[in-house]
Amino acid sequence: MSDVALGASSTPAGLLPARVFRWLIRHPPVFTLILIIMVSVVVGAINPAFWQIASLFDMARAAVVRGLFALGVLVVLAAGGLDMSFTAIAAFTMFLITRTVANHAPDTSIAVIFLLGAVGGAMFGAVNGLLVHALKAPALIVTIGTQYVIRGFLLTFIGTEMFMSIPASMDRFGRYELWRTGTESGSIAILPAYVLVLVAAAIVTWLILNRTIMGRAVFAVGGSPAIAERLGYDLRRVQVFVFTYAGLLAGVAGIIYVSANRLANPFDLTGSELDIVAAVVLGGARITGGSGTVIGTLLGVVLVTLVNNVLILAGIPSTWQKFVVGGFIVLAGVVFAMRTRP
Repeated sequence: MSDVALGASSTPAGLLPARVFRWLIRHPPVFTLILIIMVSVVVGAINPAFWQIASLFDMARAAVVRGLFALGVLVVLAAGGLDMSFTAIAAFTMFLITRTVANHAPDTSIAVIFLLGAVGGAMFGAVNGLLVHALKAPALIVTIGTQYVIRGFLLTFIGTEMFMSIPASMDRFGRYELWRTGTESGSIAILPAYVLVLVAAAIVTWLILNRTIMGRAVFAVGGSPAIAERLGYDLRRVQVFVFTYAGLLAGVAGIIYVSANRLANPFDLTGSELDIVAAVVLGGARITGGSGTVIGTLLGVVLVTLVNNVLILAGIPSTWQKFVVGGFIVLAGVVFAMRTRP
């Protein structure tokens, strides 16, 4: 009698970890948040300087361009594609617009410069979308091709030239402060105002994906293009839209990058593509399409930024950053793959 009672009482306790685990794999952003907390606790325990407001502001500043790129990749990935040309688009638009404005219209307002960057990026993105649809080729291959075309153009006609005489409006925008505070060491910690651009982009992306017909079409096409077409969704329109939107965000990110760093180097962003894709995947988006959330993507950006920016505080060499991010991707891939299991 007591054994039966003991078994009955112990079963729920034994099932609790399994239930918690199943709940976690069905809510990828929570899993990513746990990884962020774990890394933060470890780094903060090793070096308490991590908890200083200056470190948090530095992370926020570093996350803006990554976040804009990641939101674009999220939309493309949700539609079943994969864009690898966004850094090249950002590099081309930021360098061309910065140099053109500085040389021919130095008094141009920052609003107009952002508009030029957004339109320029969107045009490149639209070309990607049209090529993907027309060629019926994997988006990964097409966008790697366009990335090489853009990079090749920059290398041929610009080389390694850096442009440091940026327009005054871009310089002022990069210096706008959202919050300034003193630190214990006597230095000043500044949260730049351009972090609000990422906030606005996240809100717009969430609204598109969750409150519009196009958002439903994006997830439908990402889930199954054939079924989506039978349901009446225009595959060409969706593909052109998602790549255009990713290009638009890349153009905006390029303008912010120049404003924040006060120079335009067309090759500064080279090689960061995998970090951005990693952030979106760590946020819970399936590489095969049909899923993904804005909050998960932003958490993935925070995790990648955390690894790339603060592991040095824990005494971990920067050469281990890719190793750590790769380990997280493998772990997330294993855990998230369990969502498809009964």
